[in-house]
Amino acid sequence: MVQLIVGNKGKGKTKQLLDKVNTEIKDISGNIVYLDKSTKHMYELNNKVRLIDVSQYDITDSSAFVGFVCGIISQDHDLQQMYFDSFLKIAALEDQDITATIQKLEEVSKKFNVDFVLSVSMDESDLPAAVKDKILVAL
Repeated sequence: MVQLIVGNKGKGKTKQLLDKVNTEIKDISGNIVYLDKSTKHMYELNNKVRLIDVSQYDITDSSAFVGFVCGIISQDHDLQQMYFDSFLKIAALEDQDITATIQKLEEVSKKFNVDFVLSVSMDESDLPAAVKDKILVAL
């Protein structure tokens, strides 16, 4: 399952994402990974959540990002959820159509039984119609 937290920059998406991940860690039996563009939120995350600073890796397009995500999944058979903060930036999708990448993540989610929650810096009205049904929170 892929879920989106959407809203323009500065609307509080990261806080929503952090609250959700810190709530979920108490209730699930598997592992959680949090991908971000820096380690800035390290101390706001529960210590059981694995934070990965994506900026340390040379991800230049969305295909490389999906491959990176699959690599993480392949190394952790207990992985249940992944959270992507600043999704457009870490997936190299700024000013691009996100539909194909979201579809690919949906396929990966179904195949490996891992849920994804993405923070997307776009207004709900600017999202492609194909992904609007995945909105969890619109700010």
